[in-house]
Amino acid sequence: MHVWAVANQKGGVGKTTTAVTLGGILADRGHQVLLLDLDPHGSLTSYFKYDPDSVEKSVYDLFQHKQVPEDLPASLLLDTGHDRLKIIAASTALATLERQMSGKGGMGLVVAKSLAQLWNRFDYVLIDSPPVLGLLMINALAACEQLIIPVQTEFLAIKGLERMMRTLKMINKARKQALPYTVVPTLYDRRTQASIQSLRLLRNTYGDVIWHSMVPVDTKFRDASVAGMPASMLDPESRGVHAYSVLLKFLQEKEGEARRAASPEGRGAQ
Repeated sequence: MHVWAVANQKGGVGKTTTAVTLGGILADRGHQVLLLDLDPHGSLTSYFKYDPDSVEKSVYDLFQHKQVPEDLPASLLLDTGHDRLKIIAASTALATLERQMSGKGGMGLVVAKSLAQLWNRFDYVLIDSPPVLGLLMINALAACEQLIIPVQTEFLAIKGLERMMRTLKMINKARKQALPYTVVPTLYDRRTQASIQSLRLLRNTYGDVIWHSMVPVDTKFRDASVAGMPASMLDPESRGVHAYSVLLKFLQEKEGEARRAASPEGRGAQ
């Protein structure tokens, strides 16, 4: 199982679009994919026409036990309309977790332990994280093998990225190995100077960790969200889907290189 988290400490940068589109492309290619919504706002949940205010089964249930009961994660799986794509929904009750879990230890690994029970069921898990540093984002970062940081190509979003980078630096101090991450420019509009200048600034500042391309503004993403399906199902030839297909190849190659370097054979060759 490959576990990827999508996170940024700013909303509206394309986190949910990134998770859904990458997940849809992977499912189209025959992989069993799980989308996990950890954002109390429930954008990913709403995308697939589930209501975060009334959904009966959600990721919130995982945090109600000191030890996640066997088969509980599997019981939370919901359909998306794609045979190979499932979702564990978010409930707005997630917003109360910080207060509920205050003083309780070991709650940062709830998601990681839950996904361990689904290890043989899915090939990929994509986690849509909240835009706030707290218990839920910590769970996402603790569970994942690779972090995707979408950032809208505009200056205010770049300031939000700076906060995310400080958070990542802090998280990495607590990990045995630094978490691999990729900055992904999104919502790029080549017709505007703001997008052009922001992309240039991103590349100059984060050149060693930024994806070499960008995700363009594409109305097909909006149409897909209205239809409640991944953009690759609606229009597989769209510009946006093509961009995410290129990104997916990049992420898979990057993860493969990291796994080889971490293997005994890879360490011995260094």
